[in-house]
Amino acid sequence: MRAVPSVVEFGDPAELSLCGTLLAQAALAAARDGDDRAAVELVDEAAEMAARVGDGHDHHRTGFGPTTVELARVAVAAERGDVADAVARHEQVITREGWRWLAAEHRAAYLIDVARAYLQAGDPVSAGRVLVEADRVAPAEIRHRPDGRGVLTEIARDPRAPAMLVHLAAALGVG
Repeated sequence: MRAVPSVVEFGDPAELSLCGTLLAQAALAAARDGDDRAAVELVDEAAEMAARVGDGHDHHRTGFGPTTVELARVAVAAERGDVADAVARHEQVITREGWRWLAAEHRAAYLIDVARAYLQAGDPVSAGRVLVEADRVAPAEIRHRPDGRGVLTEIARDPRAPAMLVHLAAALGVG
């Protein structure tokens, strides 16, 4: 069995899921590297594949589909510093049917990124709300991952932080 189709346009959904997942990750890397044009092109290419795969499948345990591409668009926008776009897209993507099909860990890791975007937008209250949701969905993502603990620390320092997060930060020794 080949892992990647020789011509992507002719790949089956499982092959497209692998290629699309890699493209979404490459888009995030490009955004982190400051290459906005490449980031947008890569996520657009992933979106074309996602449209053929559809939501609700988990080929090769990627969870790849239109919803995951929209999550990548949110992360790319946040990395590019366009937090208004990231926040607006986030509010839309969590209403999609595909959101509920994603693995809990995937949703929680994404919510950590969104909490960071809210912090960049100067909205620690929304950041706290999103982080509480991430902790509800998959507590280990907040309690054990460095990214989760870092965002928790930032939010817990704000006087408007939810009491639950302040207590959690104190219990974890990160506040």
